[in-house]
Amino acid sequence: MMTTTMIQLLMIDDDEKLVRLVREYLEPQGFRVAAAHDGRSGLDAVRKHAPELVILDLMLPELDGLEVCRRVREFSSVPVLMLTARGDEADRVVGLELGADDYLAKPFSARELLARIRAVLRRCGSERREPDGACRVGDLRIDPTTRRVHLGEDEVELTTAEFDLLLALAENAGRVLSRERLMEHVHGNAFAAYDRAIDVHVSRLRQKLEEDPRHPRWIKTVRGVGYQLAREDRS
Repeated sequence: MMTTTMIQLLMIDDDEKLVRLVREYLEPQGFRVAAAHDGRSGLDAVRKHAPELVILDLMLPELDGLEVCRRVREFSSVPVLMLTARGDEADRVVGLELGADDYLAKPFSARELLARIRAVLRRCGSERREPDGACRVGDLRIDPTTRRVHLGEDEVELTTAEFDLLLALAENAGRVLSRERLMEHVHGNAFAAYDRAIDVHVSRLRQKLEEDPRHPRWIKTVRGVGYQLAREDRS
């Protein structure tokens, strides 16, 4: 049975009422919102949930938002939308320098938050798109219209499931996708209900893409989380 893919967000904010209100507004719009209420647990949640975007408050217990952003950038390129107090220009500048993708000053309207989230996701996703809509990561080119894949000058023959998995990974290059997220991306395929079938298809993709599948350069395993397509075709 076909289901609508939900976009996974993570909100790191110690204001539990605000988190609840944001969740109630965003979930009918197609987002699933996980939450953490301090910096340290938020950092752990980035690894656990492999979100597609993080909403990160600067004023947090345990670790502040700037430190969380800095540490996230050590292992992930997930888009980060910072929440700041009005007038905190210095913090906004530092946050952007640390790798945040956008900021939103408190208080904010739910409609503005939704618009910012969509803009950041659209901008981050479009960085890998060519004018004809193909997705390129290094020497890997994936055309969703013709469903053809080229690695350098060579065309790579893929099954439907393999293509859908590779496209999902390429559109999120540099980010870790959990098996659950990958199953949602390919929910039209019969194997989607079987968690470990993802591993089988990743293994087959490696056989077709990698010079040495035992030491992959393209598709990396992040133990306990899922898989990641490297931004470049190198280790």
